[in-house]
Amino acid sequence: MSELKLYIGNKNYSSWSFRPWIGMKVLGVDFIEELIPFDMAAGNPKFKAFSPTGKVPVLVDGEQTIFESLAILDHLSRKYPAQAFWPKDARAHSHAMAISCEMLGGFSALRNQCPMNMRRPVVKMEQDEALQKDVKRIETIWSDCLAKSGGPFLFGEFTIADAMFAPVVNRMEVYKLSDHPDVLSFIDNMKSLDAWQEWEKAGKAEPWTVEEDEA
Repeated sequence: MSELKLYIGNKNYSSWSFRPWIGMKVLGVDFIEELIPFDMAAGNPKFKAFSPTGKVPVLVDGEQTIFESLAILDHLSRKYPAQAFWPKDARAHSHAMAISCEMLGGFSALRNQCPMNMRRPVVKMEQDEALQKDVKRIETIWSDCLAKSGGPFLFGEFTIADAMFAPVVNRMEVYKLSDHPDVLSFIDNMKSLDAWQEWEKAGKAEPWTVEEDEA
């Protein structure tokens, strides 16, 4: 039995949970999944039983508890160095870390206006200036990375950087935020992953609705 347990929230909405989950699935790390749903804007009080922050995701690795999606994935990159969670090239590794951190700390207009939602029909979202700025920056990041690596993922092979941007793939698609050819290609490549399709199918089948995330 795996010594790793990953606590996650709703697959339809929980972008933070999606990142380590898809990273672990694609990169072949065995783990036990524990889904505790939230059906309220503030999450779920039950999260505090296992999460120091009262939020998901949380990874329990033996006696150690790791929270925050990027920290979880970076922890696993050191635990399983053969799995190549980060690009092998040192410069590419630094770039992948930089854009992963930018994903964590930026894109507030995209987050606030376009919640991740696997069930949402594909309907174009009108973009204000702030959202346009976020979309343009994402187009630039993805296009530059794909041009340098040759694809199909941001640094060639799937890495933590792709996992960190996975929720954005959903947003860019269902809100029809971009018709940039590199964006459309990256969306197709990410959605072709078995792990993506497994998560999406489960998310669409969930019974819970969070009105705050129904843009």
